[in-house]
Amino acid sequence: MSEHVLTRQAYERLEAELTRLKGPVRAEVADAIREAKSHGDLRENSAYHEAKLNQQRLDSRLKELEKLLQLAKIVEGSDNDESAGLGSGVKLLDLEFNEELDITLVSSFEADPANDMISISSPLGVAVMGKGVGDEIVVEAPAGAQRYKVVAISASKD
Repeated sequence: MSEHVLTRQAYERLEAELTRLKGPVRAEVADAIREAKSHGDLRENSAYHEAKLNQQRLDSRLKELEKLLQLAKIVEGSDNDESAGLGSGVKLLDLEFNEELDITLVSSFEADPANDMISISSPLGVAVMGKGVGDEIVVEAPAGAQRYKVVAISASKD
């Protein structure tokens, strides 16, 4: 069994989701099943089948969260602004297009590239980890090598 690295903030967010799913969400799904059963013949009852499918999805997510939290290793975010680490905010300058990019380095479970939350195990995250202001990095991407310069680093907000 391998550990899953999470920041304290991510751990607490997943723990809250688990509590919510075990409580009010599970009750809603059970109510939907009871309601659908009251409509009669279950063979042709689409509401019943949908409610049972929702119950299976819920049970699957509950198991996933329980296992993840059990195996989680909580890592404190970086507390300095000299080198990039987990939780750091990093401002990068794209050397080809002369555009700035603000990212936050997070665990793979927190990653959300659309919101500039970059996993420390992604190619960009790996390249940025441990770098300081002024360092240049090269990231191999499907479209070719991308070059960036680290412009600023801010400490973790955890």
